[in-house]
Amino acid sequence: MSVATSSQTAVVNQDNVAVISLTRRIGDYVEMCRPRIALMTTVAVSAGFVLASPVVIHWTVLAVANVGILHLVAASSIMNQMLEVGTDARMERTSGRPLASGRISTIESGLVGLALATAGTCILWWYINPATTFAGVSTMLLYVAAYTPLKTRSSLCTTVGAIPGAMPPVLGWLAAGGAVGSGAWALFALLFTWQFPHFLAIGWIYRNDYNRAGLKMLPSFTDDGRRAGIVAVIYAAAFVPVSLLPSYAGLTGRLYFMIALVLSGLYFGSTVRFALNRTTRRGLSLMLISLLVLPLLLLVMVAEFLYLTALG
Repeated sequence: MSVATSSQTAVVNQDNVAVISLTRRIGDYVEMCRPRIALMTTVAVSAGFVLASPVVIHWTVLAVANVGILHLVAASSIMNQMLEVGTDARMERTSGRPLASGRISTIESGLVGLALATAGTCILWWYINPATTFAGVSTMLLYVAAYTPLKTRSSLCTTVGAIPGAMPPVLGWLAAGGAVGSGAWALFALLFTWQFPHFLAIGWIYRNDYNRAGLKMLPSFTDDGRRAGIVAVIYAAAFVPVSLLPSYAGLTGRLYFMIALVLSGLYFGSTVRFALNRTTRRGLSLMLISLLVLPLLLLVMVAEFLYLTALG
């Protein structure tokens, strides 16, 4: 093999290594941005936007609003993992995360998180409106600066964390130019209440990990989960009437009302089963049902709203 051929091969190998390294880096950041949360956020933001647009739906504005809000969501996720790098390293299910495993440094991730937060803020301010910008940034700060530190200090963090978790449809509502009234509050209450059985099930499934990391997210570490089950049932019971609020707020009609009764009843029944016998299998079942119920409610809500609007 000639010297020229060897040099060319070395260059090609270096290029391949660089491409692989870049691909892995991008994959790490995609993982840190939590695509499943981003997808759920997009669905909720879009629902709020459509429901606040009774005459004309500006799809381009919706797309831009989602881009800006998802920048803030990604920044929140990265900053959350920065602050939790120590606890993540002690938990089996999170020890392989890019920051916890050391694949990405806290300084680098901090700069990326700051860049994403700045970009999201600018997009919302320049192309959407100040109300969405203020609400979006406040949601991010509440998640990062309040919820995250509280996770090692008080089980109240679950309640605090449910506030930013319930904000996406309100952000969509504001992005459409809607005034915060009964409709926006109905959507907020829907997501706020839905979160508790969902997160209590997750907390029970990973209770040993949470205990090992010193997280105080749930009241389930010292009594075999009895209090967690009771709290989950209380919120699941509240979710039944709360799921009907969009109809009372005038956003939907009879179809959503009936489907909401069925789905919220299914959620309640699954939560009761989990509370009575707190096995990992029932926790997983409750988690999966919760992930089915919320998107279906939002999709039915939007579909019926569009149908009723088209009828005039």
